[in-house]
Order: sequence, then structure tokens, then C-alpha cells
Amino acid sequence: MNGFVNGGVSFWYAYDGLPAVREPLAGDTTADVVIVGGGYTGLWTAYYLKKADPALRVLVLEQRFCGYGASGRNGGWLYNGIAGRDRYAALHGHDAAVRLQKAMNDTVDEVVRVVEEEGFDADIHQGGVLEVARTPAQLARLKDFHAHELSYGERDRELYGARETAERVRVAGAVGSTWTPHGARVHPVKLVKGLAAAVEALGVGIHESTPVTAILAGRAVTPYGTVRAPYVLRCTEGFTAALKGERRTWLPMNSSMIATEPLSERQWAAVGWEGREALGDMAHAYMYAQRTADGRIALGGRGVPYRFGSRTDHDGRTQRETVAALREILVGFFPALAGVRVAHAWSGVLGVPRDWCATVTLERGSGLGWAGGYVGSGVATANLAGRTLCDLVRLDSGAAGHTGLTRLPWVGHQVRKWEPEPLRWLGVQGMYATYRTADRRETRTHSAGSSRLARIADRVAGRH
Repeated sequence: MNGFVNGGVSFWYAYDGLPAVREPLAGDTTADVVIVGGGYTGLWTAYYLKKADPALRVLVLEQRFCGYGASGRNGGWLYNGIAGRDRYAALHGHDAAVRLQKAMNDTVDEVVRVVEEEGFDADIHQGGVLEVARTPAQLARLKDFHAHELSYGERDRELYGARETAERVRVAGAVGSTWTPHGARVHPVKLVKGLAAAVEALGVGIHESTPVTAILAGRAVTPYGTVRAPYVLRCTEGFTAALKGERRTWLPMNSSMIATEPLSERQWAAVGWEGREALGDMAHAYMYAQRTADGRIALGGRGVPYRFGSRTDHDGRTQRETVAALREILVGFFPALAGVRVAHAWSGVLGVPRDWCATVTLERGSGLGWAGGYVGSGVATANLAGRTLCDLVRLDSGAAGHTGLTRLPWVGHQVRKWEPEPLRWLGVQGMYATYRTADRRETRTHSAGSSRLARIADRVAGRH
């Protein structure tokens, strides 16, 4: 594993180049809406606000550059998963959760539509999402998962056996899979760069290298000046814990990735994967992967899942043991790639609420709003969040009435904060250590039942 690039934000930037940084805020100013965070959520919110009302004065404040965080480091899964759907079904009824799922299904097509309309390339390929099982216990979970998704109205999902799975992608030991058409591979950085350019073209002001030190009703405070606005929207996802008073709001969960060198035609022939589906599995400590537009495999999973005190890294540098573990997963899935070289490794953080539920909120009266807590499903969910924040601002300001989005069950959801340290660190480290032990036990025993250890970890984590 010598000679790979480690960090540098992500492989996607090595491929596409770091952006020229936009000018910081030049001093005190005013706006109708100020958005804190220049990732997918903030940019989509700005986009839809300006589309709805071109006269609105919208500013985006970003501490580094647009896409520096998860929006520029993720696995490129544009898919219909959303964190917390089952809990929303329990709180608001099954029909409400079905509406939320339908909105997520439609969101995949909405992102593709905007990219085509705005005329930029994001390496999108709508091959759907294929999730595979490689042990009896994983197969049992996969069948339960498949049936569960059907219960939320996803009638176009398909269940495959071992042979049908191998016809799509030749994962070693795969005994079954489930496929949904509501998914696509994307190049994360091309998407965020294109979106930022489209937002600027609409007249949105984007100020980079502008850290926000305080978010208050009616204003966002930075070292370069204060922006006063009736609406202040926090779109900071995994970096939320760095803001004053928010350290225990969303836990910054770390996820790591590797990208291989380009594969040869012979290697691709051994792997298959001609449909270029987003690829995942049913392990407790799951993996996610894509076949990139330039013929590599980009694969990720949890490395060091959490840093003490909710700290986040700056450049994406990844521990070598994590790189080795991800490469082991790659070769386990595709033994024919035993000699393939890892070209790049990187890490980033995603936001995890205590109840693992993504949320969108706008406080009536204060004008403070936020969205996030996507738990790793943010590429598509951020678009739905941006459209929803837009509709909530227009509802609150009297510019429009309720919409289908403002009535979705994740709107206004409140959740308790994470435990203080060291309980937070001990809990997360213990949770993922338990998941990995459960995966090893299931592989060794070939039991058809999920390991009891994983169920214990789920309860401790608050995932169920």
C-alpha cells in the first residue's frame, strides 16, 4: 500500500481540482436569508429560494470552500434512503412515513433534472442501488429489509438470488441481493461545484473562508462582519458540533474511503458491474462503493468512527490501519483484485442525531432554521431538505402557504442531545467494536440469525 495519496480533502478533488476560493465577507451587511454552510444543504436551499423568488437577497457563508465537508468527500450515492423513517412512522403513522419515502424516491430524479437543466456534468449514472448479502444472517436481514421497503410503497424494488446477483456484479460469496431503481452514482465534487456555480448565476452571494462564530436570531456573526437577516439557516451537518452551544447536538461520525487505480478491462471482466449500480452490503459495519466514471472502485466504511470531544479532521488524512481494513473489504468482495493498488484514501464526518433521525426545522418567531443529521444518506436527502427549508421560509414569511413538503413528518422534529464525554466516546467506540464482532461471528458460524450483539448495540445506540 505504498505510494497512495492520503488526505488532500478527498480523491474527488484530486480528480477534479481544488476550487479557486471565493472572497470572504467584506463587512457588515444585510440579507433576506443568510445560510451558514456551503455544502449540499446550504446550496440547494439557496437555489430553490432564488428560483421561487429571484428578488430575495440570499447569502451563503462557508468557513473553507463550498464542498469542503461531506459534500466533497462522500461515496457518491444519490439514493432514496432517509434516516429515521421507522421512527417517524411510529410517531406520525405509517402513511406519513410513506409520504416521506415517496418524497425521497422523487428526490433522486429531481437532482438529475436540475443537473440536466443547469447544464453541468456530475458523472451521474442512474443504475440504482444494489445491496448484497454474503452470509446466512445477512441474507435473512436482506429479505426482511426488502419486505420492509415494499411496505413503504417501493413496488419497483427487486429481490435476487445468488445467480441473478452475479449477473449484475460478481461479489465473492454473495447469496442474494436487493435492488432499487431509485439511486444513481454521482461525482460528489462535480455536483457541488456545478451547484455552487448555478447558485451564483442566480444572484446568490457566496462568501468562503468566512467562519461563522455565532448564529443568533436575526444575525450570523463572523470575524469579518455580521450579516443581519430575518432568516438564519444552519446547514452545517457534521461540523455543527464546532458551533457554540451545539457540541452535543449532532455527533460528527467519521467515515473513510479508498479509491483504487483504474482497473484494466481484464479486471472489470472479472468483476462485472456493467450496470454501475451503487453497491452496498448487509453487514452491521456496512460498506458502500461505486464504479467511478474513470474506471476505479471507490469504497468506504467506518474507520475510526468518532474522535473524542466531537473533533473533526481538517484534510481527510486516514490511518493506515483503516486503509488496510478497507482494502481487505475490497479484496474480500473481489478476490480477482488482490493485486490492485490503492491510489487515494481520505475521511470525513457526517452528522448523527441521538435518535438517528434526519430533521428540518424553522422556528416561528426567531427565524432560525436548520437541516441535517442525515447519518450518511445526505447526497439526496440534502436536496429534499433544501426544498423543504425553502418552503418553510416562504410559509413563515407569508409568501406561500403549506406544501406537501412542509407537512412531511421530519419537519420540526426535536431530539435530545448526546451524552457528555467520556460517555459519548466510549459509547460510539463500543458500538462499532460490537458491530464488527457481530459481523465476524456471523461469518464464522454461518448462523441464519443476526448476532445478538448487534441487537444490543442497536439498542444502546438508540437506532431502534
